[in-house]
Amino acid sequence: MTKTKTLAICLMLFSFLATGPVLAASKVGYVEVSKVLQASPQVKAIKERIRKEFARRDDQLVAEQKKLKKLKEKLQRDAAIMSEAEVKRLERDIIARTRKLKNAQSEFQEDLALRQNEELAKLRKMIAEVVIKVAKRGGYDMILESGVVWASDKVNITNQVIKELKKRR
Repeated sequence: MTKTKTLAICLMLFSFLATGPVLAASKVGYVEVSKVLQASPQVKAIKERIRKEFARRDDQLVAEQKKLKKLKEKLQRDAAIMSEAEVKRLERDIIARTRKLKNAQSEFQEDLALRQNEELAKLRKMIAEVVIKVAKRGGYDMILESGVVWASDKVNITNQVIKELKKRR
């Protein structure tokens, strides 16, 4: 073995030995944010608030879909007895309404997603504050959120975070 390899191995062993006691003295916890999001009363309140906020637009889209369906049915049913000009006018009307409806649906989905993301960002900030509060109260040195393969129940603070969020309704 060369001197460089021997030196590298010695340095690696020394770093493991030096950090071992430090890691043993640290208190590390884990929180399952996905479970917190599913169980928090704030998520239910956000969903209801957004549903109410977008209900009128959603109702308008549904009504427009029904009108469009009726026009298509009329075209199929009455095309044989309509004049060629009336058929073309109705077809153009259906095409225009379809295009307008698709644009309105797309805009609705974008606005809905944007609003949901805004509310989720606020909630994530609140969750982070609660996690910090629970961690400080529990004397934790570090809380992990993702990338954890396994964590025992004694370091999992998820239920404590959920309890704290329920107090903040």
